[in-house]
Amino acid sequence: MTDLAAVEYLYGIDASVADDSRFYEPPRVVRFRITKKTPKRIYYLRRDDGLRTETGYVDRQKIEADGEIYNHGAGGWWAPDFHLHLTEPELEQAQKPDLAALKAEMAAAHPDRGGTEEAFIAARQRYERARAATPA
Repeated sequence: MTDLAAVEYLYGIDASVADDSRFYEPPRVVRFRITKKTPKRIYYLRRDDGLRTETGYVDRQKIEADGEIYNHGAGGWWAPDFHLHLTEPELEQAQKPDLAALKAEMAAAHPDRGGTEEAFIAARQRYERARAATPA
């Protein structure tokens, strides 16, 4: 039997957004396999598409101390490995606004129902923004 070493990863977030909203994909976590660790650096596979292999590296002391690192050698802020994490990050997904609750909030804030004009205007603005952002 051979002794297999555990595969380790660095984690990044792919938040690329197409110009056409029909093809929207929410952000997702991307794993980058660690290939080598030295006292100063951690090397990882940036790309391995079968035709070409690209290796990247980060400062080992910094990422181990902070748990994350901004990798300015990644090619740009849009690259999934620009901001790398030692552990898999939690993604915060935007919640769909509850239009019914916002409408009820707006009605409750109306001056005829005991609210103030300022509270009603603020509640109406929240409702209108949420309605405009929600696809039909």
